[in-house]
Amino acid sequence: MDKNITETPIHVVDFEGSLTSGVLEWGVVSIIGNSIFKTQSRLCGNRSSLSEKEVQQHGISEALIKDLEPFEADWDLFAGLRQSGPLCAHHAIIENGFLRKTWAYPRASRDFLAKDPNKTVADWGPWLDTLQIYRRLYPGLESYQLDHLVKVFEIRDKLESLAKSHCPQGRGRFHCALFDALASALLIMRLFEQKELVDLSLYQLFIFSSNSSAQLKDRSQQELL
Repeated sequence: MDKNITETPIHVVDFEGSLTSGVLEWGVVSIIGNSIFKTQSRLCGNRSSLSEKEVQQHGISEALIKDLEPFEADWDLFAGLRQSGPLCAHHAIIENGFLRKTWAYPRASRDFLAKDPNKTVADWGPWLDTLQIYRRLYPGLESYQLDHLVKVFEIRDKLESLAKSHCPQGRGRFHCALFDALASALLIMRLFEQKELVDLSLYQLFIFSSNSSAQLKDRSQQELL
């Protein structure tokens, strides 16, 4: 396994909410290699009224989050996470959008796409994205939704066990922030246990996380330089 993977924290993030109502719940699972070393989660106050459709999806009612601090109160936490390691999510463009709408830029943080470990960038990315990674490593699957990948790669039992230990009461299911973050973290960690991926590097994970063919080509060329 790449030394950077065994030494660099990866923070797997999931948000529940909408760009209108804001982040109503966040979950973070911090991993090094194939080990979880910390989980965090909380509910947040809303920016606007919640639609019935939203509440049905994530199960967060206005009564549940009444008088709670908004997501904006967590700047130090998320800026600190980005400084200590790359962020990861399932369909990361969504989580990146939530962060950028709240804070356009983080503190100067390491640019994990650069060969120079001292190079910094004021950006929430580059992101690791389990959706894109699994699309490229396992083409032809019926679906790449989180629940389907959990089923196909038979990690539901492990997910349920972790949820019992880490998730807040009543929030141990899909569309709950920490539960989804745990699922994404397990998808990342299982890659490090595959014999055929023994030489997988952190940079290769960023390549597989590319959002477009053009970005994939550009990152692949950078690795060769």
